[in-house]
Amino acid sequence: MVLIRSTALEMLRSIIDHKKVFVLALNGPAVGGGAAWFTGIADIVFASSSCYLQIPFSALGLVPENGSAINFAQSMGVHRTNEFFMFGRKLTAKELEEYGIVNRVFDNEGFQQSVKGYLEEQLRLNDPKSMMEMKRLQNAPLRDGRLIAVVNSIDALAERFVENAPMERFAIKKKEMEGERSERLVVMFANRFVYS
Repeated sequence: MVLIRSTALEMLRSIIDHKKVFVLALNGPAVGGGAAWFTGIADIVFASSSCYLQIPFSALGLVPENGSAINFAQSMGVHRTNEFFMFGRKLTAKELEEYGIVNRVFDNEGFQQSVKGYLEEQLRLNDPKSMMEMKRLQNAPLRDGRLIAVVNSIDALAERFVENAPMERFAIKKKEMEGERSERLVVMFANRFVYS
């Protein structure tokens, strides 16, 4: 557990303390921990029109990982974050933009070129060192809270594993999926038999 804690903490700390502007471009659906970790700490977030985020922590017996709860609450508010994390609600690109998680939504078609063109234009119009200094000033008051949130979330996640909650939830989900698969096979067999 110590190795996992130090690895996760170091990864997030390196992103939080990174001096350059950290741009995240979400070109499609993002589900789970990765959707939470990077989206919450990126400086600028772009999304394609087909993008959505969903983080079903509660359904899996988990908790918001790597400080994501505080990062999302800072962007879209506590109540929206609670619904998003507690109920695993799927948020569309439009909602993500409306809630302040995403800066800008681009069409799915030509997404990468649109993001690249937009950023190149910003670099042409603005001084890069000024932008990095703005990042430093903006993030300085948030830094310690974000790192403490990472440590707290790692501890909470470890506790869920000690309680065996994720394994129990996964076992339930597996049985549900196996039951659904068996039902589909019976229906497929019955249809094949009837129409043969």
